[in-house]
Amino acid sequence: MIRVLHTEWSDGWGGQEIRIIDEMNSIRASGIEVYLACKDASKIKVKAIENNINVYTLPFSGNADLRTIYGLIKIIKKLNINIVNTHSGKDTWVGGIAAKIAGVKFIRTRHLSNPINKSKINFINQIADYIITTGESVREAMIKDNKILPNKISSVPSGPKIEVFDPDLYDYLECRKKFSIKNGEYTIGMLSVLRKFKRHDRFLKMARKMLTLFPHKKLKFLIAGEGPQRDNIEILIKKYHLESSVTLLGHIENQAEFLKSIDLFILASDSGEGVPQSLIQALMMNKLAVATDVGSVRDLYHHKNFKMVNKNKQQELIFEVRNIIENIKDNKASELDNRKFIIDNFSENIMTSKILSIYDKLINQ
Repeated sequence: MIRVLHTEWSDGWGGQEIRIIDEMNSIRASGIEVYLACKDASKIKVKAIENNINVYTLPFSGNADLRTIYGLIKIIKKLNINIVNTHSGKDTWVGGIAAKIAGVKFIRTRHLSNPINKSKINFINQIADYIITTGESVREAMIKDNKILPNKISSVPSGPKIEVFDPDLYDYLECRKKFSIKNGEYTIGMLSVLRKFKRHDRFLKMARKMLTLFPHKKLKFLIAGEGPQRDNIEILIKKYHLESSVTLLGHIENQAEFLKSIDLFILASDSGEGVPQSLIQALMMNKLAVATDVGSVRDLYHHKNFKMVNKNKQQELIFEVRNIIENIKDNKASELDNRKFIIDNFSENIMTSKILSIYDKLINQ
């Protein structure tokens, strides 16, 4: 029996934390025992318990937190853990060190696309038995810049559930009612944690421009998600006089219903992304989308299945959204076939299969 201990120091709830819980559930369904070590006051702890995942809490107060390292070693030995899988910076240090001391395999999952410090002092990635990234560009960067051996690193993007993100399961008009979208409104939406690198400011600037360009069209802009940038986003909404056109929905549980309700999906990030879960989900729901060329977004770009724009050029985002609005009748989302491409390449089943192969490789080395 393979037993995997996942670690996460973050106390937030976004794409990374969702990926961890989804991955643990899918792997567990394949017969792997999974456990989570995290902070006591973290949202991922609550979600793990809701999913009947055994949770252990530790401080995760720093890279050299001896109390957490010692605690992880005790958990590893008590549970006969085979693999420790770390996810963020701080828990990668303490989790990786604990795994090495305890003599078990150490997997480091890298969720973000931000460059990693090349200093020799930052050696934790080099001592990992295997590294998983959530996008091919992140994998290539770590091989080139951080000298990771190609046979020790793979890209395994997050995979949505086929049975959940199925546009045929949801009624367009009923979903729109849930989000108070009026009849005839053309709805443009973002779905993400409210973090700075998601660039909601650019989304709002685009919204202001569209309202100026199309004063007689019924345009509605929705922002789904919660996070540390909420206050700043509210300030910008007031500054740009968008109170009647932009709605902050806060955290939503059913992302598929939200995606069904909108007409156009926007990803405006300028950094930080692997292969964004929200864009994968939008494409699986056969939505029209405009996304910045950031992180590993290009992994999803298949026969121009969405509009991809320069992450540093606001005007490109404005141009593509304007073009779509001007040609609404020629841009019917129902005619897209993004779903098949995602199922064949980025679904939860694909993610699970790749991870199980990595486990098998490590355990049988």
